[in-house]
Amino acid sequence: MVTPHPLPEGFTEIEVFAIGTALLVEALLGFCLNGLTILSFRKIKELRTPSNLLVLSIALADCGICINAFIAAFSSFLRYWPYGSDGCQIHGFHGFLTALASIGSSAAVAWDRYHHYCTRSRLQWSTALSMMVFAWLFAAFWSVMPLLGWGEYDYEPLRTCCTLDYSKGDRNYVTFLFALSTFNFMIPGFIMMTAYQSIHQKFRKSGQYKFNTGLPLKTLVICWGPYCLLCSYAAIENVMFIPAKYRMIPALIAKTVPTVDAFVYALGNENYRGGIWQFLTGQKIEKAEVDNKTK
Repeated sequence: MVTPHPLPEGFTEIEVFAIGTALLVEALLGFCLNGLTILSFRKIKELRTPSNLLVLSIALADCGICINAFIAAFSSFLRYWPYGSDGCQIHGFHGFLTALASIGSSAAVAWDRYHHYCTRSRLQWSTALSMMVFAWLFAAFWSVMPLLGWGEYDYEPLRTCCTLDYSKGDRNYVTFLFALSTFNFMIPGFIMMTAYQSIHQKFRKSGQYKFNTGLPLKTLVICWGPYCLLCSYAAIENVMFIPAKYRMIPALIAKTVPTVDAFVYALGNENYRGGIWQFLTGQKIEKAEVDNKTK
């Protein structure tokens, strides 16, 4: 008979189970929705446009986040991390890589939408592919830094998954966090804010609103904001006084990104949604040309 592993310090049985269940639901729902986005892009010819390639990049990154969450859920049900210190480093790297790629790809979509609606320029395949590759390579650069000594990956408060270690709050952490947040949160957020503000003004002049211009930036701030706030506060004050179960909440909110993104960028897009419907039912969409922007 196998003896259950002791509960992580600061958590009750129901809290560990609730966190594991939340991670599992987030992982399965997000993976299914983004998997549907990816398969539809692959199978439906009308969806294979340069603009939708950037939506595909978001879906691929979000599927990665879901896989990361699924591993964390499995470990939560075990009550401990079973993959050792090397597995912790890989898990932390994978989580950051996919999260940063998702944010970068969202900024790329905003840039594309701005040019489509405000300058009327059409995105070329070479440009879309370059933007996608850059987003992933840029994410990989920042994700590998903790493995090389700038920043550090360690266990989250539940100790069943791994992320950036904010518990020390030393100079190494502060300098890495400042650079990371500037290039991977503030700048993408600024790009999205200015792009969608310009698009909103264009829509207001024409009186035709093609999609909700405020939703993408709100998604970024609401889903990633609490986690960024926690990490930023750890740079100036010791956050260990906050109970471990409350320090897990920002990570759980961040794991909702894949599901929310699927509704914002694929299911919330009339044309992409038509392509998904065609993939599921075999009924062809009405428009021959499918772009990434019209809702």
